[in-house]
Amino acid sequence: MFTISNLTFSYNKRYGDLFHDFSLELNAGNVYGLLGKNGAGKSTLIYLMTGLLTPASGEVLMDGENVRKRLPKTMSDLFLVPEEFDLPRLTLKKYVSINAPFYPRFSMEDMQRYLDIFEMGGDLHVKLHALSMGQRKKVFMAFAFATNTRVLIMDEPTNGLDIPSKSQFRKLVTTCMSDDKMMLISTHQVRDISDILDHVTIIDQSRVLLNTGMADVTSRLAFRPLREGDQPIFVLQSPYGPLGAVPAHDGEETKVDLEMLFNATLQNPEAINQLFTTQK
Repeated sequence: MFTISNLTFSYNKRYGDLFHDFSLELNAGNVYGLLGKNGAGKSTLIYLMTGLLTPASGEVLMDGENVRKRLPKTMSDLFLVPEEFDLPRLTLKKYVSINAPFYPRFSMEDMQRYLDIFEMGGDLHVKLHALSMGQRKKVFMAFAFATNTRVLIMDEPTNGLDIPSKSQFRKLVTTCMSDDKMMLISTHQVRDISDILDHVTIIDQSRVLLNTGMADVTSRLAFRPLREGDQPIFVLQSPYGPLGAVPAHDGEETKVDLEMLFNATLQNPEAINQLFTTQK
């Protein structure tokens, strides 16, 4: 679905390239978690993927079309929920009437259902500018999912949501996902999304530190209290003793600790690379 080839980009040449010869493939049927430390280029990559920024060289293709052309057939099948956004001084009904026509598969019935999941009620005459930050985010995401685009990209979607709303967001993702769609979620709030991901991609500017399915993580790494003889890739001190990300023994399966995986990848990228490039 997405082919990113030999991408080079910088905001200011004096400070060097943020991305240099960066390549990545993203496929339909997956919910991707895009992770990286501050300044790793996650938001920039998202804007490049949606055609909002122009690379110095290389290209981003969605189904074979260069996204920078922002062709109607591409943009009508791609929706971005940015980390920060403004909603106009309109009622929800007017907002939908203006924006829904750009998305051929938009469903008002779906949007009403998603608003119910978010416990926002069905009042289409609500004034968007009168809503709280969290309410605006839920309304905007309900609209985003209701467009039924094959690609949905979200940057820090759980920021501003309370704990019940984060659970509702996860329900929405699982409700809307299908084999012909791709969702990409960029976030620092890894605990908010760990249970809904199919695939994890960790980047550090031009380097892809890890790009693999969650099932592969489960088969190769165990996240548990350390045992005698373990050779952990990463150790976390807890009130109950040291916890580790350790190479999984045959048949050993534990729940993926996404935060521990992220820290292990940043602190010991060579060991992670060796572990995940070795044939099982």
